[in-house]
Amino acid sequence: MKIVKIIALALLIAFVGIQFIPTTRNQSDVVLKTDFMLVNDVPESIHKKLQVSCYDCHSNNTAYPWYNKVQPIAWFLEDHIKEGKSELNFSEWDNYSNRRKKSKLKSIISQIKDEEMPLSSYTLIHGNAKLSESEKELIIKWIDNLRDSL
Repeated sequence: MKIVKIIALALLIAFVGIQFIPTTRNQSDVVLKTDFMLVNDVPESIHKKLQVSCYDCHSNNTAYPWYNKVQPIAWFLEDHIKEGKSELNFSEWDNYSNRRKKSKLKSIISQIKDEEMPLSSYTLIHGNAKLSESEKELIIKWIDNLRDSL
């Protein structure tokens, strides 16, 4: 029983200790001129849905939940955001070549159709990020038209 108490105390000390290890935050007050929403004439309904469903992981400005202050959750979130931004960064959209933009738009359509995005782990906590069937159709149609115009 004494060993269990020692292990529990060590785990508690480790948990408290890792709370002091900072993470880099993906936050900026600046909206770049290259941002997807500024470069494209995005309808308000689509603009809002992309902002809520995509921008936390795929832009330079994440709206962090309260639990981002708790380690190891903060590490997981930061890693997830870095990975998302490496795949697609809406904040730097206009820096992409037209060929890359078309490829990204095609990928967005595919991932929405296949229900890969937004991630279910994200929508589990952020219920307002879920896309209804009508929202999916609207976004897919608009993105397909944007892709054709490039």
